[in-house]
Amino acid sequence: MPVRVLVAADALFGIGDNPVRVALARLLADGLIERDERGAYRLGARAQAVSRQVASWRALERQLRAWTGGWIGVHTAGLRGASRSRLRRHRRALDWLGFRDLLPGLAIRPDNLAGGVEGVRERLVALGLDPETPVFALHGLDPSTDRAARSLWPAEELVAAYRSTRLGLERSERRLAALPEARAMVESFQLGGEAIRRLALDPLLPDQLLPSEERGTLLATMRRYDRVGRACWARFLARFGFVRPPGAPADLRLPAAMGGW
Repeated sequence: MPVRVLVAADALFGIGDNPVRVALARLLADGLIERDERGAYRLGARAQAVSRQVASWRALERQLRAWTGGWIGVHTAGLRGASRSRLRRHRRALDWLGFRDLLPGLAIRPDNLAGGVEGVRERLVALGLDPETPVFALHGLDPSTDRAARSLWPAEELVAAYRSTRLGLERSERRLAALPEARAMVESFQLGGEAIRRLALDPLLPDQLLPSEERGTLLATMRRYDRVGRACWARFLARFGFVRPPGAPADLRLPAAMGGW
């Protein structure tokens, strides 16, 4: 993304030229973005795993497999005494894949993600978990512990959040065409980014723990809203002569969906 496009886009949100350039310099120093010889920026190597996780919202169904009642566990007790930055990196990796703490030093999630334990281990390490951290299959919980495990995710809150996000997208979709161009761009960016963040951070629970209908409806709504939102930004990008590489659509909302992650 050329810097002139980023500066012009941020101006729509009331962000000045200098703060944008300072932020870009910091991201560049941290390896989260890279710059080519033309002064255009792209996500850097350190941001690729999070970028893939954020972009995975488009194909949530392919990330799942049938749940047979087992769990994936991560032993985190070895992190005691670690630096705050290291602890934060580990916690973020676990949050990205929907892990919750069952006991001190033990985070779990249902074993219903495609790729099983090996696939989850690889994704966690890519997202910032230390490679030495034990990641393993967990079976045969006693009834009391199994009940406690199943209650770690607030099912009613998740369903309410799916519904609220979907209704917000539907209301926005109905009015975007009537809004001035700049307002439509800002609204579609903000609401689309919020929805993408919710889907990217969704724990993807099996139907036995949380029926997936509301999540599926939100996903279908967001896919439709994504097309509408991109149309809101198309003329703006065209004015700057920005052309998307084949198969890699520009998505200014990707960093927004990452938020503080």
